Amino acid sequence: MTKKTKAEFIENFLIVWNPKSGSDLYLHGFYGKPVGIAKPKLTDFKVPLIPDLMEGLYLMEKKLLKIYEGPKKQTVGVRKLRRKARALYEEFALKYTVYRDLRENGLVVTPGIKYGCDFAAYKEGPGIDHAPYMVSVKKLRDEVTATDIVKAGRLATTVRKRFIMAGAYHKDGKIPYLIFKWFKA
Repeated sequence: MTKKTKAEFIENFLIVWNPKSGSDLYLHGFYGKPVGIAKPKLTDFKVPLIPDLMEGLYLMEKKLLKIYEGPKKQTVGVRKLRRKARALYEEFALKYTVYRDLRENGLVVTPGIKYGCDFAAYKEGPGIDHAPYMVSVKKLRDEVTATDIVKAGRLATTVRKRFIMAGAYHKDGKIPYLIFKWFKA
């Protein structure tokens, strides 16, 4: 993609009104959700696309998305979008750091709410493969109990995924990932 996609910022949502632009953005990296299509296929769709604010910020940083708001179509900058996202997402800066790192390492990242975690991560993308990873983001100083790990592990094995804990803000700037693999004794 070379041309910036335009999205409108309405309240707490981003909307790519142009279906062709939305389809291109979705096909470029599985960004956003097409309105009314639960499981989009790898084809053009004829509806608007709704990227979440985390995706929008990432796409703005990559110079792939231009956001405007209001009747005068005022440009929304990275700083303003980040401020809005911080107000909406718990621990936004922490989670965004992990989101960006996963994306930069070639994974397709979607919200993981249906798995009880922060992100689902795909090697190829939704509709092509199943997300092999469910990612939970923690501060490095957060306490994680054995019960927390067992709960996450049971859920992960039920949905056939590997459970990953990611900790942001490591001293050297790298994000440590702890991947759990379960086995039967």
